[in-house]
Amino acid sequence: MTKRIHVAVGIIVNKAQQVLLAKRPDHLHQGGKWEFPGGKVETGESVTQALMRELKEEVAIEVISSEPFMALSYDYPDKQVLLDIHTVIHFTGEAQGLEGQQIAWVEKHDLINYDFPDANKPILEKLLENALPC
Repeated sequence: MTKRIHVAVGIIVNKAQQVLLAKRPDHLHQGGKWEFPGGKVETGESVTQALMRELKEEVAIEVISSEPFMALSYDYPDKQVLLDIHTVIHFTGEAQGLEGQQIAWVEKHDLINYDFPDANKPILEKLLENALPC
């Protein structure tokens, strides 16, 4: 049995009510697709700790606080993931792709124009159905 990869994901919303997206590098799993930033939860780390670490390392965002949004499991043919998604509206720093990835602040209604990994589609649906946190 394959171990499920636990991932902390941040839906980062700025004061202009835009959501931060990052484009996955082409050589990675689901490469070339846009995603909500985040990364793997390491052994002994809480989801909140992982989210804070990953967002600082990947997009230069320092999380002040976050709120749980949803959690979901998804099975790709080659790997299984457990996504713990949090909204982040209180943060400092200017977003930048510290790992060379392209990033974009996107209006909520424009999210449907971006190509997301299949595991992100339920997140996108819930986001589009609800008001963004502010």
